[in-house]
Amino acid sequence: QVQLVESGGGSVQPGGSLRLSCAASGFTVDDYAIGWFRQAPGQGREEVSCISSRNGGIYYADSVSGRFTISRDNAKNTVYLQMNNLKPEDTAVYYCAKEGRHCTVIASLYDHWGQGTQVTVSS
Repeated sequence: QVQLVESGGGSVQPGGSLRLSCAASGFTVDDYAIGWFRQAPGQGREEVSCISSRNGGIYYADSVSGRFTISRDNAKNTVYLQMNNLKPEDTAVYYCAKEGRHCTVIASLYDHWGQGTQVTVSS
């Protein structure tokens, strides 16, 4: 049974950092592309980062490039999203999702999703 479980969200002040984790079970993360998406209230789901299978490539949205870093720990079957210099506009529910082998920004192509973790950036 494929499962994705996010953790690591919370409330931080602007300029702070958080590390999100996406723990996978039922499949091997190194064999698939894993994307991180976010959804703010009243807005659509936006992909912020993705890591392709077997180190095939990494994607960052312009809005997070230089501040967020995606990584994968194959031994723990987990994908991380390190978020630095957080801004109030980063406030959203963050989701990880599994796709095929290559990253895509098309959310409907991701076939399994986690339950989400809330990130709030506020002073």
